[in-house]
Amino acid sequence: MGMSKSLSCFGYPLSIFFILVNEFCERFSYYGMRAILVLYFRNFIGWDDNLSTAIYHTFVALCYLTPILGALIADSWLGKFKTIISLSIVYTIGQAVISVSSIHDLTDHNHDGTPDSISVHVVLSMIGLVLIALGTGGIKPCVSAFGGDQFEEGQEKRRNRFFSIFYLAINAGSLLSTIITPILRVQQCGIHSQQACYPLAFGVPAALMAVSLIVFIAGSGMYKKFQPQGNIMAKVVKCIGFAVKNRFRHRSKEFPKREHWLDWAKERYDERLISQIKMVTRVMFLYIPLPMFWALFDQQGSRWTLQATTMTGRFGAIEIQPDQMQTVNAILIVIMVPIVDAVAYPLIAKCGLNFTSLKKMTVGMFLASMAFVAAGIVQVEIDKTLPVFPQGNQVQIQVLNIGNSSMTVYFPEETVTIDQWSQTDDFLTIEIDRLRSINISSPGSSVTEVSHEFEQGHRHTLLVWAPSGYRVVKDGLNKKPEKGENGIRFVNTLMGTMSVEMSGKVYENIASRDATEYQFFPSGTKSFTINSTEIAQECPRDFQSSNLDFGSAYTYVVRREGNGCLEVKHFEDIPPNTVSMALQIPQYFLLTCGEVVFSITGLEFSYSQAPSNMKSVLQAGWLLTVAFGNIIVLIVAGAGQISKQWAEYILFAALLLVVCVIFAIMAQFYTYVNPAEIEAQFDEDEKKKKAGESNLYSNLEPVSQTKM
Repeated sequence: MGMSKSLSCFGYPLSIFFILVNEFCERFSYYGMRAILVLYFRNFIGWDDNLSTAIYHTFVALCYLTPILGALIADSWLGKFKTIISLSIVYTIGQAVISVSSIHDLTDHNHDGTPDSISVHVVLSMIGLVLIALGTGGIKPCVSAFGGDQFEEGQEKRRNRFFSIFYLAINAGSLLSTIITPILRVQQCGIHSQQACYPLAFGVPAALMAVSLIVFIAGSGMYKKFQPQGNIMAKVVKCIGFAVKNRFRHRSKEFPKREHWLDWAKERYDERLISQIKMVTRVMFLYIPLPMFWALFDQQGSRWTLQATTMTGRFGAIEIQPDQMQTVNAILIVIMVPIVDAVAYPLIAKCGLNFTSLKKMTVGMFLASMAFVAAGIVQVEIDKTLPVFPQGNQVQIQVLNIGNSSMTVYFPEETVTIDQWSQTDDFLTIEIDRLRSINISSPGSSVTEVSHEFEQGHRHTLLVWAPSGYRVVKDGLNKKPEKGENGIRFVNTLMGTMSVEMSGKVYENIASRDATEYQFFPSGTKSFTINSTEIAQECPRDFQSSNLDFGSAYTYVVRREGNGCLEVKHFEDIPPNTVSMALQIPQYFLLTCGEVVFSITGLEFSYSQAPSNMKSVLQAGWLLTVAFGNIIVLIVAGAGQISKQWAEYILFAALLLVVCVIFAIMAQFYTYVNPAEIEAQFDEDEKKKKAGESNLYSNLEPVSQTKM
């Protein structure tokens, strides 16, 4: 033990506050770095979306696998205190390395703003990430267990409250960093050329990590420190191995059964170790169904964010971008933890219900399952408003008349007449094998056949301006624009080429009577400038777009009026999203409530049910369930593409419900233990044994003297 008298504040050990500040800084640092990692891979290193996402998920999974390593180091070699310090140093170095890897001037010898040897940056950032994964994972199980160690026997209530506050610190750190880090990233910096400031965005987390380390060391004199007790993990593995072997040897009927399979290790190992291992294996067995909860929980970063991109982020005057919805979770946690802790639990206790840890966790799983039902319902609402896109064997065609007279187009199943400067209301959907011929004619002219190889599964626009004048353009959009942005393309009806610049993006050399590809813009009104030799001197070249919403697509047709000035007319290709992102709040609320009763309880349950020399190991076991949850998502997402997204949500909800029932049944058979009491009992027995032995000798001695 480190110190005899521990200082206290509000009845909590003062050392706790150092641990909480440390955790806040560490989480700020970790989430801050994670928030911009994918963007850094994509924009700075230049990897595509898939590779960036794959590396990102691998990194996250690694961060949840390394806790086992940290726990082993802490419980068997260095002790929690030294482990936290040494791995925090590794962590800080990792953060510093990744900051350095993002300085483009590092290898940019010709000062053109792009690094000359990208491989140096890749290698550095990978080294940085491995060090960070080692650090963040390694200290994770130790910090929470070390915090729990600071409490005396009989302070269970305060200790549980500590785990709640600890969880609050985690979320406050992540909330602030997800808001602040992206702001830092868009700053400009650089020695020879200005660029998006990744070094600053990575550097702030690195600096905070250093602060976190200093704060933790500052409290050093106040901590209660337990000495590690030899290589505990090796002992556990050997003991289990021996028990299994021994049980197998005595499998025939003539040997008496033993109460517990671990009792077969009695020949070689002492009772204390066996009873400690029993505690751990009982809890580990309970953990088997838990990854399913995390599999649902971790989809709010991926699936739910994608759902938000098909919704509108207008809340009256405020506008929210889809990826900002994730902060709802952290905001709700910061609100809900105190409410649940100070209001909900006491109320349940007043009603005379014994709301045990495992019951809380079962309720948490149920709530998460309901959250996915809510997400499914929202998805059904969204699906009602989504445009119909072509299936694999279909083609969709719309007609845009950019000529001066009305035109008639004969499709296999129907005939469409379009006035000048107008467009068909909707896309016509045609099976590819039915699409024999399309013909165009205008009043008093012969019929022309459209010869074009239509690409199946895509939308096309047929531009017509004369019976023999047409062009087919492949739209390239067969789903809603990503990230809730808006697609805009231009059609040039002038005689020569023109180019357009629209809020920083350029459409170059648009040929006469041709359409550009779509480019994508976030919500709001955009201004654009048209350049062409055909514009008269006195005419304006600057125009305003309509106020763009979320997830729409438009075609802007540019034509010349009689007076030589340009007119821009826009047609809607994909209507904007209409379902409000506010509808996602119920599912976030349900999931957050589930998380509060599930996750905090899990931390505290893992601590309270673990023997003193295996506290970190069980915390690491708890974190492993998170890692496996991530792996389940990767498998399910990779294995089956369920065509209807709502069905996938309901499937997940059903899976978790089944798991929830299984867990509830398992929990019925679990008996809560108090490891401290059991260990005290063993100490007592040992003392008695020792006392008994020494009495034996003292009784013998006088006898032998008289005999002489």
